[in-house]
Amino acid sequence: MASIHAARLERSPRLQRVLELLSDGRWYSTLDIVVGAGVCAVNSCVAELRANGIPVACRRVGRERFEYRIGSSDGRA
Repeated sequence: MASIHAARLERSPRLQRVLELLSDGRWYSTLDIVVGAGVCAVNSCVAELRANGIPVACRRVGRERFEYRIGSSDGRA
């Protein structure tokens, strides 16, 4: 499997916008992130944030909906 070439957080306004949105610890849907941070590929942004050492949790809500936040999926930061 090929590794992704993640943008560096300090040089990526796109990743900075997503991080800023998620930084309050609340859960955000994919659509919330698309609209709130002005990005298209949320899953790629999440992978890149993780590659930059940011702990992004993901949970499935319903059959085809996912939510994301900074921290662990069990509520711990």
